[in-house]
Amino acid sequence: MKIVADSNILFTFFWKDSFTKGILVDQNFEFFAPEIAIHEIKNNKQEITKKTKSSEEEFNSLLGELAIFVEFIPLDEYIDKVSEADVISDKDDIDFIALALKLNCEIWSNDPHLKEQNKVKVYTTSEFIQHIEQS
Repeated sequence: MKIVADSNILFTFFWKDSFTKGILVDQNFEFFAPEIAIHEIKNNKQEITKKTKSSEEEFNSLLGELAIFVEFIPLDEYIDKVSEADVISDKDDIDFIALALKLNCEIWSNDPHLKEQNKVKVYTTSEFIQHIEQS
């Protein structure tokens, strides 16, 4: 199953004993995210290391691991879907919708703004777990 994971889901990869990290490393899924998500994670490095009580080296190591389990897609590969994805109030989320449209897959996000649209199915973490259990 292919699925686009939003930035907040990806942030949880850095939490020690993260439940969602276990899902992200599951080989039954192909996870994708727009390349801007990796920049957002890097821009929030200080906040992530502070909240997780981890060092910069640990952060960098985990960032490398994350790139193994999530394929970060550059904008030029889904730019043709951006105007179609411009259907929500939080414009920061357009890239996630556009990428999901391009890949013809769902989104995993706890962001309520993503549920404002009806172009792409959006799973919250609890809904995604339910979906996994039913499959």
